[in-house]
Amino acid sequence: MVDQELLDILICPACGDGATVTPDPADVTLVCGRCGRRYPVREGIPVMLVDEATLPPAPVTGQARETAAPTTP
Repeated sequence: MVDQELLDILICPACGDGATVTPDPADVTLVCGRCGRRYPVREGIPVMLVDEATLPPAPVTGQARETAAPTTP
């Protein structure tokens, strides 16, 4: 578990100022509230490196943009 005092000062290094991170329910990652990146917590220490973070899954929109049929007015 990450100490609350540390959580209070951590920000997402990808988003910058104002982008806070919070622990996930399993307490194994810290999740950015702005971009959704998940930073691992190893042995109680947050690894706040963009290269170590995982991105959230892309939203499912139905059709790929390239294959979407053109719309007519």
